[in-house]
Amino acid sequence: MKVLVLGGDGFCGWPTALHLSATGHDVTIIDNLSRRMIDIELEVDSLTPIRPIHERLATWTEVSGKTINFINLDLAKEYDRLVDVLLSQKPDAVVHFAEQRAAPYSMRNSKAKRYTVDNNVSGTHNLLAAIVETGQDIQVVHLGTMGVYGYGWSGSAPIPEGYLTVKVPTPDGEIDREILHPANPGSVYHMTKTLDQLLFAFYAKNDGLRITDLHQGIVWGTSTPETALDERLINRFDYDGDYGTVLNRFLMQAAIGHPLTVHGTGGQTRAFIHIRDTVRCIEIALTNPPANYEQVSVFNQVTETHRVIELAQMISQLTGVEIALLPNPRKEAAENELNVTRERFLGLGLNPTTLSEGLLEEVRDVGKRYADRADLTKIVARSVWNKGMEVAPDLMK
Repeated sequence: MKVLVLGGDGFCGWPTALHLSATGHDVTIIDNLSRRMIDIELEVDSLTPIRPIHERLATWTEVSGKTINFINLDLAKEYDRLVDVLLSQKPDAVVHFAEQRAAPYSMRNSKAKRYTVDNNVSGTHNLLAAIVETGQDIQVVHLGTMGVYGYGWSGSAPIPEGYLTVKVPTPDGEIDREILHPANPGSVYHMTKTLDQLLFAFYAKNDGLRITDLHQGIVWGTSTPETALDERLINRFDYDGDYGTVLNRFLMQAAIGHPLTVHGTGGQTRAFIHIRDTVRCIEIALTNPPANYEQVSVFNQVTETHRVIELAQMISQLTGVEIALLPNPRKEAAENELNVTRERFLGLGLNPTTLSEGLLEEVRDVGKRYADRADLTKIVARSVWNKGMEVAPDLMK
């Protein structure tokens, strides 16, 4: 299969591009390298050393004998170039990671909020419009987020995979209708993903586009079999308050002996998936597409759920590092339930990596190995959800 991986230089996109190439697909990465520019803006690097994109690609060819092509293109701004690329490449599928992915960064200030909306929504719509304009039958696999559902909206009821059956009262009695699960975004980033849902629903219905939307949990871990082949292929490990996902932040903090920073009570329940399972799920989605004019196929890309405080306690017991409770910069309930339906990927053969299997490996092989690259001033979250919230003080200078 010929696949374009949009955002293929990023945390999820890079290991996915390598995995698809390793399994025999013809892969081209399209990326404007904006995530590297945000590193410069935030003055913080990945804990792991990320090589320039062309060195990464040359290394992959050296160790695998396979070639991944690269096109530097801004999906949100260069529509005509995108059309030309689709016409020249004639891909069978597009995997869409090309969105600003961090909720805290999207709430950082008005500039970051506007950038997140402009980049994410325009990029997604440009892709859909370009596929229609070129007249090609290109499958779209999009990386969404569990955050479209919000937290606590349905109490302990299971969250279905994308759709909810509701009863609509009419003069002749109730009728059943299937609707997109009500959106309840908790940040500007999550809001853009809910807007993506509506764009996908329209283009699937109106133009027959074949679209799969993956509502993914929080990704943890760093390595996949492909990124582990050579240090020059290593994946990102973000630990800062804006881009570091909660579990990866805990893993890095444990590795250097920094208190595990739990925001609020830690009673928030979150959904998780290892990066190794993310790349497998993408391939499963590619090989199980919906038909033309079918509704968007939605998978909950989740392997397990945990309360944040429980994760911190688990890692504290493994490593002996203490826990620090800090003010919560997010506008959210102190506690929530999260019961996620996730049968579709399991039914298609996913054998998930669990936290119990991989935590110590990540602390030892990534956190401790690159601990000297950590900037301790970047650990605590600075972006707040509104002006009235308190910013957490530094724990360590």
